[in-house]
Amino acid sequence: MDKLFAAHLRQLNRQLPKQAIVGFRKEGSFQPGQAPHWVAELKCGHLQLIRHQPPLFNRPWLITQVGRAAMLGCLLACKQCARPKSN
Repeated sequence: MDKLFAAHLRQLNRQLPKQAIVGFRKEGSFQPGQAPHWVAELKCGHLQLIRHQPPLFNRPWLITQVGRAAMLGCLLACKQCARPKSN
């Protein structure tokens, strides 16, 4: 990912509402030898996929229970909270 694009993504994330992580769960169908897909449960009730796929997504804390527990209460940008509510 080039530096200009990465800077643009960081700016977009700063503008989104932040929500605390209240839990994690595995999602998706898993093949033997594949890492699970982890989803963060946010205080607002929305879910956000979190990946550890270096070098694109370097989140080693995600692969252990202790690491995930340490991230509870941390804030994530919630794109779903920024969307207009439909009737």
